Amino acid sequence: MWLLFAVGSAFFAGITSILAKCGIKETDSTVATAIRTIVVLLFSALMASITSSFQALYEISASTWLFLILSGIATGASWLCYFRALQKGDVNKVVPIDKSSTVLTMILAFIILRESISALGIAAIVLIGIGTLLMIEQKKGSGNSNSRSWLAYALLSALFAALTSILGKIGIEGVDSNLGTTIRTAVVLIASWLLVAVEGKAMDVRRIPKKELIFIILSGFATGASWLCYYKALQDGEASVVVPIDKMSIIVTILFSRIIFKEHLSKKAAAGLFMIVLGTLLIALHSILQV
Repeated sequence: MWLLFAVGSAFFAGITSILAKCGIKETDSTVATAIRTIVVLLFSALMASITSSFQALYEISASTWLFLILSGIATGASWLCYFRALQKGDVNKVVPIDKSSTVLTMILAFIILRESISALGIAAIVLIGIGTLLMIEQKKGSGNSNSRSWLAYALLSALFAALTSILGKIGIEGVDSNLGTTIRTAVVLIASWLLVAVEGKAMDVRRIPKKELIFIILSGFATGASWLCYYKALQDGEASVVVPIDKMSIIVTILFSRIIFKEHLSKKAAAGLFMIVLGTLLIALHSILQV
């Protein structure tokens, strides 16, 4: 059963981007992020409740609260940029760049935290870097590809996601991961709705097409379902199997982008995807060996 949960985690993580893309055709990406975060917060709170993490809420130190909030702000910035990138660009280009946040985390950990990088880690960085470049360069002359603004947002999404991990590593010690996720998500919720208010987009919430609203909510459910499945798989199964399976969510995303959005992969892009998958597996192996 835990193997099925691991596959479920990868599946739900993979379709999150697809559902989000369907929900932001006409809807402002900032508004969509604010709405989606409500659903995600409910799921993260559910996970914290299941693990009885809320009992340690009053034991968190002031410095840890600071880094949790900063980490939450970085998470919110990553989500906002990711949604904007999805709105402007093709899924099969945005997702590989966003997934490169793992590589950025390893590089920042080496620079800031002085953590060592093994030969496996270096190989993974090279493979994912080259693979991502190969996927970015495909279909230059089509649709949204003419505008490169999606690329900037995708890169910022990956950067802020990496900063989330680094901030967590620096100052969030002794806090259950489920509780930390709940607090960070709450910060994202507050920040995203404040941004909606500051940008004068509050009225846009009422104008969201019902069909897109459903997809936005479903994307939040997909994220929550992925978290729950991943937690259950790790609880009952072996991390050496769960982690690599979860990392394969990119394949699910690319497959559904082909079916739903008719986004084709050229031979060059397919080679890039293969390198990203191989590099991701090496990162999973690197993480397991580190443990």
